[in-house]
Amino acid sequence: MRYETMELEIDVSELRIGMHVIKLDRPWEETDFLLQGFIIQRQDDIDALQSQCRKVTIEGKVKNPEYEPQPSELLKRKERTKFIQHSQRPDSKKKVTAKRPLPPSSGEGRITKRVTYINKLDVNYEIRNATGHYGEAKKVADGIMSGLRVGRALDLNRAREVVNDCVDSILRNDDALLLLTKLKHKDEYTAEHCLNVSILSAAFGKRLGLLEEEIRTLGLCGLLHDIGKAKVPKEILQKPGALTPEEHAIMQNHANWGRDMLMALPKVVHATIDVAYNHHERLDGKGYPRGLEDYQIPYFAKIVAIVDTYDAITSNRVYDRGRSSMEALEIIHRFRGTQFDPDLAREFVQMIGIYPPGSIVEMKTGEVAIVIASNPKNRRRPRIMMVRDANKERLPKFRLMDLSLKPRNDDGQVLEIGKEVPDGTYGVVLQRFIDSGLTLGHQTGGAP
Repeated sequence: MRYETMELEIDVSELRIGMHVIKLDRPWEETDFLLQGFIIQRQDDIDALQSQCRKVTIEGKVKNPEYEPQPSELLKRKERTKFIQHSQRPDSKKKVTAKRPLPPSSGEGRITKRVTYINKLDVNYEIRNATGHYGEAKKVADGIMSGLRVGRALDLNRAREVVNDCVDSILRNDDALLLLTKLKHKDEYTAEHCLNVSILSAAFGKRLGLLEEEIRTLGLCGLLHDIGKAKVPKEILQKPGALTPEEHAIMQNHANWGRDMLMALPKVVHATIDVAYNHHERLDGKGYPRGLEDYQIPYFAKIVAIVDTYDAITSNRVYDRGRSSMEALEIIHRFRGTQFDPDLAREFVQMIGIYPPGSIVEMKTGEVAIVIASNPKNRRRPRIMMVRDANKERLPKFRLMDLSLKPRNDDGQVLEIGKEVPDGTYGVVLQRFIDSGLTLGHQTGGAP
C-alpha cells in the first residue's frame, strides 16, 4: 500500500514508535537530540520528546512496528549478512559464507534488542571495582603490544580474563568504565586505545542487546583489533607529522599482520580475526585492505570500526590533540551510510550522548564539574560532581548533583551545562581524581 507524504503537527501525547519527527516546537539546540530529524525507535525517545516539547511535526504515515517482513525481504536480509570468511587469504577471489553472531536488526531500519540490560549497581559503588579492572587490563594491553614487538607469544587466556572482568563491571554499571575511557595519554596511545575500544565495544554490545557471551567476545575483539600494529616500525607509529605514501601503506598493512598473528594461535576466537582484518573496511567499498562492501563486512567489525574511530578522534596522539566527544559523534554521523553502518552509527551516538561520563564541563553559571553518569531520558542533564566554584576555585567539598532535578547553586541559579572543556582546563585533570581514589560524592580532600 502506498501513502501520500505529508507534514502533520501533533501533540506529543500522540507519539508512537516508528514516527518520523522533522520539527519541534522549540529550537533543536535547546534539546538533547543530536540529530535534527529522526525516526522514533524506542520509548525513551518518546519520553524525551514529551519532557521537552508540547507539539512536534511528523512526516508521512508509519508502518506498524509489529509488521512482519515478507519472504522476499527476508531473502534480501539474508544476502546482507554474507561476509568473507576469516580464513580467506587476501589474494583469494572466492567468497564464502560462514556462521557468526547475527545482527540484532529487524530489517526495518531498527535494531531489535535480544536482551535488555539494566545497571545493577550505582556508579558510586562500581567505580572502585572498575578502576581496579581498568588498571589491570591496561597492564595486559601494554604487555601484549610490547611483548609481540620482541617476539613473545600472545597470552590469549590472560587477555580473556581481563576482558571478562571489564565486561562484568560493564554489566553491573557501564558508566564507571566509560568514565575511565576518558583518560588519555599520548605516550601510551596504542595500548590505551586498544583497551578503550574493548570497553566501548562491550558497552555498545550491551546497549545493542547482544547476548552476554557475545558481549565478552566483542570486548576481546576490541582489545585485539590493532594487534597488527606491533609489527609497524615505531618511527612510523609514533611519527609526529604526516605519513608519506610509503609509510601509509605500511601502516595500513597492520590489518593483514593482525589477521595472520591471530590465525597462528592454536585456540583463537574466530571473530577476533574478522575484526582485526576488517575493521578498516567501509560500506562504500573504499576501505582497506580488500575494499569490501557493506554485506561482506562482519557485523562485529562494523561495530569496532565506529568505536575505533570515536576513541581515535577523542585521544591525544603524537600528531594531534584529542577533540571533544561531540566533534567525534558529528564525524561519525556525517559518514553514516558511506563509512559506517547507519543504524549502528545512530545507536552509538545515542549511547555516548552529548556529555559522556568523564567529561569536564563548565556550567552556564561558571562552576566546573566532572560528568559522573549519563541520563538516558535527558542527555543534557547528567549526574555530575561539582569541583570548582564560579571563580574556578577548588571547592572545599565536592558535591554530587543530578541535573535532571534542576538543582541550584548558592546564588539560587538553576545549574545547566554550558559546554564541554578539554581535560586539564581550570586545573581539573581527570587522571588526578582517579589516582587519588575518586570518591563520587562529598569528598573533602585528596584530589586537586
